[in-house]
Amino acid sequence: MPRSVCVVFAFLLMACPLSKSFGAASDEGRFKTVRLKAGKQIIHAEVAATEAERERGLMYRKFLPENSGMLFVFDRPARSCMWMKNTAIPLSVAFIDGKGTIVNIEEMEPFTTESHCSAGWIRYALEMNATWFDRNGVKSGSRIGGLPE
Repeated sequence: MPRSVCVVFAFLLMACPLSKSFGAASDEGRFKTVRLKAGKQIIHAEVAATEAERERGLMYRKFLPENSGMLFVFDRPARSCMWMKNTAIPLSVAFIDGKGTIVNIEEMEPFTTESHCSAGWIRYALEMNATWFDRNGVKSGSRIGGLPE
C-alpha cells in the first residue's frame, strides 16, 4: 500500500472516535424548537415534551447560545423538580403555570443532584443560561408568550 494511502487510512481511524464525541451535538437537532417571548426578549427554545426528552434535557451539552434555552412541557399541571445531573452548563430555571406566568425561578449549579422545585402547580419549565432571567428583568409574576399547548 502506498505511504500516502496508509497515512490517510491511519488519520481516518484516529478520526472515527472523534466523530462519536460529536454525537451529542448532532442529537441537539432532534428537539423541535419554539420561539418564546419574555419581556422584550425573544427566546429560541428547544422543546422537551416526551418523557425521554425531559429526562435528557440539556445533559452533556457544553454550550448554550445566548437567548436560547430548553422548554420542558408537562402533560398536566403538577409540582415539579429539576436537577443538573450530567449537565455542565450553569442554568436558571423558570417554573411556569398553564397561563404562562412564572411561578418561581431557581439558579442551578452544574453536575449537582440537588432538587430545584416549583413553588406551585406548573405546566412548563424553561431552562436558560445562569442569571439570564435576572439580567433581562424577568421574574416571578412575569409572563412568557408563545408557549405550546
